[in-house]
Amino acid sequence: MKILRPFQPVRPVLVSVAGLMLTLGLTQPFAACAPKEEDAILVVVNGRQITQSEFDYRWSELADATKARYEKHGGKRKFLDEMITRELLMQEARHRGIDQSESIRERAQRFKEQLILDELLKEKIKTQVELSKEELDAYYAAHARELLAPLKAQVSIMLLPNVFAAKDLKKQVESGGDFAKFAQRYSVDEKTKAKGGDLGPYRKGIAPPDVEEVIPTLKIGQVSEPIKTDAGYYIVKLSPLDKETLEADLATRERLRQELLAEKRRKRLEDVVSSLRAKATIRLADASRYVMEDTGRPSATLAR
Repeated sequence: MKILRPFQPVRPVLVSVAGLMLTLGLTQPFAACAPKEEDAILVVVNGRQITQSEFDYRWSELADATKARYEKHGGKRKFLDEMITRELLMQEARHRGIDQSESIRERAQRFKEQLILDELLKEKIKTQVELSKEELDAYYAAHARELLAPLKAQVSIMLLPNVFAAKDLKKQVESGGDFAKFAQRYSVDEKTKAKGGDLGPYRKGIAPPDVEEVIPTLKIGQVSEPIKTDAGYYIVKLSPLDKETLEADLATRERLRQELLAEKRRKRLEDVVSSLRAKATIRLADASRYVMEDTGRPSATLAR
């Protein structure tokens, strides 16, 4: 016969019921772990044992971020206190017969079915869907307007009325002059003048065609030779992009990758369902016509 040591009284904790339910999984069905022969008993709540194995199981289910919050605010002792609170709430719910209600049983069954389907999809779809580099590149190309071009640079332009002014300002910028201030003062391009000639991160079509041809040939920090166009002479400068812009582009690429992956999974699911339907025997009963035709429930006369 085992002799249990007296339990230390556990101080009550004030917790948000909604937060507690989410943290401890009260919204999901969970069968209490049956104590093993050598399983240590941590606490008894109105006769219900909470064992070490149950505690360890629940602790292992927590996300790393949640564990970190516990470690800052009370550690595993706080988690045990919340398990006690959860058990008290569950006992009260059972006392009121909530666990036996038809709606709870139906929802639990639907949840169980969803878990089963999730596992099936994980096996049939998720592990079998991959993206090739060619597929991803093609998808990125189709969404090029959302992405930075391979040339990761900030583009600034200045339009001057003649080649002499363009060469002079190029020399001054290369000697340390402020491109943006010169553009605001001397550029005759009314669309970009107020912004110091800034066109933003380089994307195809960002500049006039004659200028567009020159941009990919430039290096970061370089100022172009005067570029002759019908409007005048342009000079262009490329600057490095800031960290936030580069990170935003990476985030957009990941979002697009996930979109394409989800689309492939959807198509894969359609193939799986189509295959299952092809091998299945499905017979629609007469009553199904009311659903198929979307006419609502049959009247008393029709039901006879």
